Amino acid sequence: MSIETGPPGDMLAAHPETAYFWGRVAGDGDCGENCVTVRTGDETAARRLATIAGAERTDQRIVKRPYAHDTSITRREEEFTVQVVGPLGERASGALGLPFEGESGGYRLDPLSDYDRQLLRGLVEGCGTVCFKSDDDAVGLSFVHESRALLRTIQSLLDDVPVAAPYDEPSEASSGYWFGVEDDAVPAVGEWLYEGSESTGLFAPSRRRKLRKSLERIR
Repeated sequence: MSIETGPPGDMLAAHPETAYFWGRVAGDGDCGENCVTVRTGDETAARRLATIAGAERTDQRIVKRPYAHDTSITRREEEFTVQVVGPLGERASGALGLPFEGESGGYRLDPLSDYDRQLLRGLVEGCGTVCFKSDDDAVGLSFVHESRALLRTIQSLLDDVPVAAPYDEPSEASSGYWFGVEDDAVPAVGEWLYEGSESTGLFAPSRRRKLRKSLERIR
């Protein structure tokens, strides 16, 4: 659990864990009539997401939740899928503007903006890409998603972070749209993004490791 605030009493209340969880769902998940689904390539992250949503398994500072949701984790190749069974998806659609049953979403994530670091961390791990650019000796950070509205929401969050995070405009991609943070800003954004994450467990170890190793190569 988060050391600073304790466990959330409601999955839709503003809290570091809920901000991270819904960032992951918005980035690579779905809200259906009786199920919330979120995908990750990291087994540890899958267990942590399931625990936040009410699973009995614990990991690091994340503890058992008293929520009345049924959760399960399935694995397909290198992808883990966490499913939360119950009416949570419809509630999240109404409260946070997440797409419901395949419809377009409005992404009203303002209720979680007090925890913008955790929210953005979830979004980066859900639909962000980190790459080392050997020709430029730089690290790239970009976001790819089928919804231009979500990318605009991510940009508004970047506008408010305490480090400079300039970005370019969304462009069409084969899987929807994408935009990138300017290379010169990525080191500061990356350091800020994962600051304090060790004490909470709200991160995917493989994603954090890749970013940190990429940043080390340009120092």
